[in-house]
Amino acid sequence: MALKAFVVEDNLSIRESLVEALAELAGVQTCGVASDERGATAWLTDTGNEWDIAIVDLLLERGGSGFNVLRACRGRKPQQKVVVLTATANPDVRKQCEALGSDGVFDKSMETDALIDWCVAQSGATNRK
Repeated sequence: MALKAFVVEDNLSIRESLVEALAELAGVQTCGVASDERGATAWLTDTGNEWDIAIVDLLLERGGSGFNVLRACRGRKPQQKVVVLTATANPDVRKQCEALGSDGVFDKSMETDALIDWCVAQSGATNRK
């Protein structure tokens, strides 16, 4: 069964490319998207929504913050993973994301392939359980 990802990204072209890459390269099904903090936190914290991976940008529409999305996901189920995909992945940002419970931080400009590889690895781990 394919992993379900929720993508939080305000740039439409990046979001569409990511959704396509997740499906084609990692076999990950996108179950929803949001471009702002409010929509993302509402969807991700709704216990009626099923997701395995949340991929979160840090700079969102309407002045929203992916850091607040990470905070909102702290109560997620143990098997649910949250990773950050951002253009601001410096060492301080990485530490802050990890402190807020992120399972990984990837730089948009250099580590998108690493994110896809991480998703493939998560899919393999899920299939072995």
